[in-house]
Amino acid sequence: MTEMAIQARGLTKRYGSLLAVDHVDLDIPSGSVFGLLGPNGAGKTTIIKLLTGLSDITGGSAEVAGFDVERHPMQVKQRIGWVAAEVILDDDFSAWENLWLQAKFQRLPEWKGRALELLKYFDLVEHKDRKVSGYSTGMRKKLEIALALLHNPSVIFMDEPTIGLDPGTRRMLWELITGVNRSFGVTVLLTSHYIEEADALCDRINIIDHGKFVASGTPNELKSKVKGDLIELETARPVDEAKLRALPGVREVSSQGKGWLLRTDSSEALLPGLLGAVSAEGIRRVSVEKPNLETVFLDLTGHRLDHGANETFDFRKFYSTVRRARQ
Repeated sequence: MTEMAIQARGLTKRYGSLLAVDHVDLDIPSGSVFGLLGPNGAGKTTIIKLLTGLSDITGGSAEVAGFDVERHPMQVKQRIGWVAAEVILDDDFSAWENLWLQAKFQRLPEWKGRALELLKYFDLVEHKDRKVSGYSTGMRKKLEIALALLHNPSVIFMDEPTIGLDPGTRRMLWELITGVNRSFGVTVLLTSHYIEEADALCDRINIIDHGKFVASGTPNELKSKVKGDLIELETARPVDEAKLRALPGVREVSSQGKGWLLRTDSSEALLPGLLGAVSAEGIRRVSVEKPNLETVFLDLTGHRLDHGANETFDFRKFYSTVRRARQ
């Protein structure tokens, strides 16, 4: 039987009348990379706060690294690491001084050997005495992960770790996450609203929307739920829905903003007839999507993944809370 790093049953969080996390269950195997995929405001960060003991659980239960989060919060905190969405380090300190400070927060008397091992792993040894203010974004991310690994945790929480990064740095961080998981045997719980990120990194994914899990499985299992291609159409003038439904090969038609979404078994077969039928209305945009996690989300929720509100989150305040909680 596979050992579980994280388990939750009926996990619930209310903020007054707002049900932020709605009776969710979690089973995350040890040593895996597990993804929570959903838009901003879906409840991803709230789940992490519940699992790390940073927020009180309204209902249900959770275990992390074999310990009940509510009954044994300190044992949980001793076994988890954290990587925030933004790199937040002490810029006036060197890498070595940041590691020293982290060791002080976590009361680690024998930390230097582990710190040196991590600096070597992340190719930062030559820069360990430089102030972090002079580091590149990639170097800062490496150091942040090193801090999270310093006390040898069994579980690391990574909350939107690549948000705001350029594509090259994001790809570099993907490789780091995969490498850390394999090299250190640590379980990674990753939250993201990037489709390709979850698809590339995660062994299993739970898709979350409005505080509920709407689907779970491996990326391939989730993509297999979608049958057929999706064509998105926008025209300059209104199109008669009946005209779209009458086209050979169209299985479903639905309005989407100023345009239409059409489901078909073969976009290649449908497109010539579709373009001919709507040319008089003035075609502004046509796009084709093969089955992917975005279309899975769209099928399950009726909206795209990026629909969520642009919530503002104070990462500096949150990170300070985490570091205080580790003391």
